[in-house]
Amino acid sequence: MDRRLEAGWGQKAAWSLLVAVTLGLLSWVPFLYVGIRRGRRGDWATFVAFAVATVILAVWSGLSSDGPGDPWLGAYAIVLIVVAAVMLLFTVFDQPGTKYDAVDVAQPEGRQFL
Repeated sequence: MDRRLEAGWGQKAAWSLLVAVTLGLLSWVPFLYVGIRRGRRGDWATFVAFAVATVILAVWSGLSSDGPGDPWLGAYAIVLIVVAAVMLLFTVFDQPGTKYDAVDVAQPEGRQFL
């Protein structure tokens, strides 16, 4: 059965705010939540992609901590934050609907054609 994961705008904004406030270092957390709750292969692939991107960000920031700031690191962090926020706000969660919208869910008599 294909599980659905709906979220209101408040939850979507909270996940996006977590990513922005932590400067991308916790960008993997919302996607872990989605992977555990919904369990699709694509959700786990997204989680792995953001986990790898976060490791790259952490290692890169550790290597360039001495001396002047690295503009490429800043651009990478901004792109990571923007991509995560856009995905969380618009693509990751399912659109709200009725409980009968899920695949393979039997519908009560008379509701098949609504």
